[in-house]
Amino acid sequence: MDDYPLLNVFWTMLWFFLWIMWLFLLFKVITDIFRDHSLNGWAKAGWLIFCIVLPYLGVLVYVIARGKSMGARDIKQARESEAAFQDYIRKTAGTQEGGGATAELARLAELKEKGAITPEEFEKAKAKVLA
Repeated sequence: MDDYPLLNVFWTMLWFFLWIMWLFLLFKVITDIFRDHSLNGWAKAGWLIFCIVLPYLGVLVYVIARGKSMGARDIKQARESEAAFQDYIRKTAGTQEGGGATAELARLAELKEKGAITPEEFEKAKAKVLA
């Protein structure tokens, strides 16, 4: 370890970090090429070949030329994922728009009137819904 100074260790770590960051950017660009529905097949093939044959230049040109739309596609995908997740939660929880606690209390009152649940069970369930 004496023949490799500390500054060289930091320098090597910096270059390794930059190389890993570039790989992440390369994979991000390649996934964006396939995710973009506005490009036809030939344009996708051209960008992909450009990024594979001349990787540094290809990624740099892609980010300069299409970086703004790449960000817009990321935002759109995040919003769609969030909307799908919220929809899944609503379906799983059984509460749709306009329902919620009011509908649950109405259902509990109906069960109590039919005698399906006792007044004590009704009070416990009501407290749980209102909590």
